[in-house]
Amino acid sequence: MSENTQVTLPTIAMLGAGSMARAILAGLLAPHVSVEGAVRVTNRSADNAASFDNEPRVQAWATATNPEANLEAVRGAAIVLVAVKPAMVPDLLDEISPALAEGAIVVSVAAGVTTATMEAHLPEHVSVIRTMPNTPSKIGLGVTGIAAGTRSTPAQLDLICGMFSTVGEVIVLPENMIDALGSISGSGPAYVFYFIEQLTKVAITHGFSAEQAQKMVQGTFRGAVELLAQSGEEPQELRRQVTSPKGSTERAIAVFDDANIEAILLKGTQAAIARSEEMARGE
Repeated sequence: MSENTQVTLPTIAMLGAGSMARAILAGLLAPHVSVEGAVRVTNRSADNAASFDNEPRVQAWATATNPEANLEAVRGAAIVLVAVKPAMVPDLLDEISPALAEGAIVVSVAAGVTTATMEAHLPEHVSVIRTMPNTPSKIGLGVTGIAAGTRSTPAQLDLICGMFSTVGEVIVLPENMIDALGSISGSGPAYVFYFIEQLTKVAITHGFSAEQAQKMVQGTFRGAVELLAQSGEEPQELRRQVTSPKGSTERAIAVFDDANIEAILLKGTQAAIARSEEMARGE
């Protein structure tokens, strides 16, 4: 979404203030975004709550000092963002259920927690939407998968899409695709960082200093991704332009092909999906 596009959102309560919640909050506090009242934020620590003292657009509570903090935050809120660890979600939903306004939308960013599980812990008058954002949301370049529960309306889904568009791209999909999306875009930044980490080690093995290796590898990734974004070319074509017939790059790509990188990535993403399914079963 363009930063020139004004986004207006109703009252929002955010339960949990970890890294993902703060990434989303950064989008909500962008100049082109208007949230009715202050964004209400809860977390365990009083110190973390105090970190928002100089932000007039945030009202923060600590559950360590105020046992009623979650209830106070959700009262009258149109959107309730649940951003705690997956194992904590059912108990948190049970806690806040009595205070939720009729027509409220409860949005989860917790991996492995299904809309069916959420709906089972919430009253009938509350809608549920499941999301899977990723960490580049911190800089407004995130990708968020969004799946509607059985009670949500198209208008509510549009509202949540608008909220997450403040931190990047949005993909609406059936819930049975959320775990697969999580294995690609949700976990994907870790794969990229892992590859950067390994290629940096290789550069050092070839005799470069750590500083030189870091500059080469990170600069190459940054430049390649930006080239892909700006050129309008497909990655296969850009790769072809670098890969001269019988050249050194072609020889390296052949090694990668022999290792069957595609199969390795498929196996890895399948493992991520399997783990998400285990978490959904409470394992």
